[in-house]
Amino acid sequence: MRRTSPAVLAGAAAVALLVAGCSSDGSGTASSTTSGSAGSTTSAAPTTEQQQLDLSRFGALPAVPSPEASTTTCDYPEATPAIKDNTPPATDGVSTQGTVDVAITTSQGPIQLVLDRGEAPCTVNSFTSLATQSYFDDTTCHRLTTTPGLEVLQCGDPSGQGNRGPGYEFANEYPTTAYPVGDPASSQPVVYPRGTVAMANAGPDTNGSQFFLVYADSVLPPQYTVFGTISEEGLATLDKVAAAGVATPGGDGAPNAEVTLETVVAQ
Repeated sequence: MRRTSPAVLAGAAAVALLVAGCSSDGSGTASSTTSGSAGSTTSAAPTTEQQQLDLSRFGALPAVPSPEASTTTCDYPEATPAIKDNTPPATDGVSTQGTVDVAITTSQGPIQLVLDRGEAPCTVNSFTSLATQSYFDDTTCHRLTTTPGLEVLQCGDPSGQGNRGPGYEFANEYPTTAYPVGDPASSQPVVYPRGTVAMANAGPDTNGSQFFLVYADSVLPPQYTVFGTISEEGLATLDKVAAAGVATPGGDGAPNAEVTLETVVAQ
């Protein structure tokens, strides 16, 4: 990661120190705090300062490592109680090959995803399991960010509050796993490009059901598991939602154009 000027670092600091995710602890409340520890009980998408960022000053996501085998074993340890009943996904013989198409019907228009098992097999396994159980159906996307350098829509908490999950958690995958353990570069902001689907979390290895859809290039440390891409049709839907803005000042909050995930179908 190349060094950046003080002006750019000022804009990146709020991004690098974020809480973006799904704590399974129902005692938490939705928050945009920048404390981001693994023990946090809040759930929030990333935040950034209100200023233009020169994205060319930030690195790109690393190359996706090749899977070591055609299947892997996943671990989904129990966390706080699920906000919506579901059965945890299978843990053995999880495929690392191929893609899964996901058709999302929303109140604002269609969003088609292509999930990549090679990037994040355990994440795709969890997401498709939850989708098959209608876990995401009739739920709202609770958070939209519209500030330069961080433009995402966050969904996946059936409570609509941004602080609940499926009752289990699991470890980060790509891009976190593309870095050696302890590598300082793993905490340096990179560009998550427009069209990326990634997991929200409340710190390392606290992934659950919350995810975010990147509708414009956004700057984040590579601690948010990337597991797929968004179709052009889906990006048009997200652009419409973003254009309607946020219900609260500051470009971070519930979207003015309420987004309900009516159905989420893994095909």
